[in-house]
Parts: sequence; C-alpha cells; structure tokens
Amino acid sequence: MAVCLLLFVGGGAVVRLWSVPVAIAMCALAAVIPPVATIVANRRERDDRWWDEER
Repeated sequence: MAVCLLLFVGGGAVVRLWSVPVAIAMCALAAVIPPVATIVANRRERDDRWWDEER
C-alpha cells in the first residue's frame, strides 16, 4: 500500500512537473497494484479442495 501511495503522490506532485505522461502512467500503475495483490493473495492452492468441504 505504501508503494501505491508513493507512486500516486509522487506522480501527482513531483513527476508531473517534468513529464505528464509518466505521471499518468505512475498513477495508473498505482491503481492496478491493489486489485492484482488481492487476486494473488486469495488464490487457491493446487491441493485445496474447497468444493467438497463439510459445512
């Protein structure tokens, strides 16, 4: 999360003074990191048999 904040704030406050396209790319990357991290963190293992669990 700190990386996302650093990219967003750095792109919006500092990098935009030199290159607007790079600042936009940094903000876009900051927006993509949390959903990708969530998907990777919630991925099931190969031997995880969730479909036949007893409830």
